Amino acid sequence: MYGSTFGHQMVQSELEEIVGANYVRADEVSRLVYSTDWSWMPQMWLDRGQPTPQPDFIVHPGSAEEIAEILRIANKYHIPVVPWGGGSGTQGGAAPVYGGIIVDTKRLNRILNIDEKSLTVTAQAGVIGTQLEWALNERGLTLPHYPASANCATVGGYLAPRGTGTISTKYGKAEDMVLSMQVVLPNGEIVRTPVVPQHAAGPDWFRLFLGAEGTFGIITEATLQVDYMPESRLLRAVLFSSLTDALEAGRLMMTRRLQPFVIRLYDPASTASVVHEILGYDFEGAYMVIGFDGDPDIAALQEQKAMEICVGLGARDLGRERGEKWWAHRYDFYYPPQTLKLPWMYGTTETVTTYDKIEALYWAQKRAIEETYRAQKIRYIGHFSHWFHWGAMLYSRFIIEQPPADAQEALALHNRVWNTAMTAVIDNGGMINEHHGIGLKLARFMRRQYGESWPFLLRIKETLDPNGIMNPGKTGF
Repeated sequence: MYGSTFGHQMVQSELEEIVGANYVRADEVSRLVYSTDWSWMPQMWLDRGQPTPQPDFIVHPGSAEEIAEILRIANKYHIPVVPWGGGSGTQGGAAPVYGGIIVDTKRLNRILNIDEKSLTVTAQAGVIGTQLEWALNERGLTLPHYPASANCATVGGYLAPRGTGTISTKYGKAEDMVLSMQVVLPNGEIVRTPVVPQHAAGPDWFRLFLGAEGTFGIITEATLQVDYMPESRLLRAVLFSSLTDALEAGRLMMTRRLQPFVIRLYDPASTASVVHEILGYDFEGAYMVIGFDGDPDIAALQEQKAMEICVGLGARDLGRERGEKWWAHRYDFYYPPQTLKLPWMYGTTETVTTYDKIEALYWAQKRAIEETYRAQKIRYIGHFSHWFHWGAMLYSRFIIEQPPADAQEALALHNRVWNTAMTAVIDNGGMINEHHGIGLKLARFMRRQYGESWPFLLRIKETLDPNGIMNPGKTGF
């Protein structure tokens, strides 16, 4: 019935009864707007004048209870449901590839509580990151999750793909900051996870929803750990002639627990292009920015120890001004006119692995891409931007400035480059993603990534979402 005109009208009427007629859209313009997130594939499709998969309805609920009713309708008619936050994802995670209902969460935009004693904030999932940060800053607090997408990404969008921000090296990823959540399950049941995250009262089941990208349910509320705004923030730039030495410097800073809030290491190709174009510096080698924050005396001592490591490995001290300039312009890389843009073909083939594998993975991916697509004049650049005690993340990108004009040919080439990049990642002990999410773009690699564990994940999906309505085609499901 749903596919018929009569059935379509019936479903729209039922949705309007839940949220009100003003909060249901099915017009052509709205369906086109919600047909693409910020991923290259649908953006290219629009650029080449091709039709994109569109939702049947866009619904703007105002509460978890309304979302629960929407999901009950979707189950009744077996209609796909795609959660939507800010639409800033780059992997097609919010693309409505099977039509259905877009559930836009931005009406869930209230900050419910700021606890200045426990240092927590509780907010609904549709709150925009920058607006939440402004509210915290008024009280001398910060949510230390600073993604480039903060001006449009939502709290739910931070958590659904296990996002990472600029200063994660000290403060962790979004998943490390979340303490508890409210989630609407696919069957419409509303659940709350334990309010205390680190306990021994059973398994830590609430983490099932982190990284599931809406395939296990819709996050509607979260309590997050916040911090005091740092008294001091020290930044410095150094230059290495050897990428190997630079990676070792980063490893030593992390394994010796110096707690840098940022280590941003650019490979020589990025130093010559990105650093030159954005910051105006003309250097050869591996450009690194390091930062320490908090108590002024402690931050200064940590910086001193870090500089001893860097200089000991042959780094040239470029001074504080060049580090501070990077901090002031750190988001310029991701916004017009500097950001990568159509008609270019590009992709962020980022990965993460342990220190014993990270450099070999970098060279393997670089060689595979550059050698395989030499005829397309492909460029490969990378930086290492999120560091852990055990390993680091490689933020790698490929760029083809003159891709095929035909949309089908362009998409086929794009897929082949991704196949090459992800094969190099998996074969060299890396994960196919660190923080942008799996979405549609990487879904086909999940079975290879998880191997014999994949059927276990499938059983979880089938148990929670037996009708398969939740964000189908994403994360491999």
